[in-house]
Amino acid sequence: MAGQYHPKMFKAALVQMCSGRDVARNVADATALIREAAAGGAQYVQTPEVTTLMELERKRLFAAIEPEESHAALAAFTSLAAELEIWLHIGSMGVKVTPDKIANRSYLIAPDGQVTARYDKIHMFDVDLPSGESYRESNSYQAGHRAVVAETPWGGLGLTICYDLRFPHMHRALAQAGAVMISGPAAFTKVTGEAHWHTLLRARAIEAQCFVLAAAQGGRHEHGRDTYGHSIVITPWGEVIAEGGVQPSVIFADVDLRLVDEARSRVPSMRHDRPFEVEHAGMPCVKVAI
Repeated sequence: MAGQYHPKMFKAALVQMCSGRDVARNVADATALIREAAAGGAQYVQTPEVTTLMELERKRLFAAIEPEESHAALAAFTSLAAELEIWLHIGSMGVKVTPDKIANRSYLIAPDGQVTARYDKIHMFDVDLPSGESYRESNSYQAGHRAVVAETPWGGLGLTICYDLRFPHMHRALAQAGAVMISGPAAFTKVTGEAHWHTLLRARAIEAQCFVLAAAQGGRHEHGRDTYGHSIVITPWGEVIAEGGVQPSVIFADVDLRLVDEARSRVPSMRHDRPFEVEHAGMPCVKVAI
């Protein structure tokens, strides 16, 4: 399989969606866009967070979610990856892990249809926004506890999901563990997206000296809330090389991983971490190790 790929270059595609409350319709919409991406020459295709279902009402959410072993959507996506012979990254989908908890789980599927990596979202989005919107992700979702670097033909891919974006130490840890790319599939709210999406993503790319690829949900969803869209690809130097708008679409980018080595040689900060202590005047020092 490795002989089919350039070791440092590939075409990526980000699938931007506006997922709703019907799993079958969401899978069909995703499938059509994934096919469009493959037809455009993409070797790696990423979908957004909660690809298969955008639902806030707990009862409806649990009625629609299945365990991994019987998840019809996952079976459809593994078959699709094998048919199209692409690396298919389902940004996330809900998977029932206990009777009262769901994992927000990302899947990387190889061109033979095998799942090669899974990642459960670690950081839960529990916030009250100035707009009046309130989210309590931890009410229904079980937080993950393992960060993951997945192997691809082009190098390590660090897996994150949405709210993980606000935790820079996680991205740096992924880079230190071998990631040259970091995925950030998301369903950012319109309010927080307008304020922080571009700034945070560019900062994470620069700090970790990795490509960042983030497929997003965008538009007005059936449950009445708006997501920001703007799926994006950013170089390790912080340059935006591809970006979507708000509507469902496919965003293509030519990824040249030689830029990772270039960025890390120009500013070798990945080699310059040092332990330190945080001092509060009149209080004992607190040791910090990242």
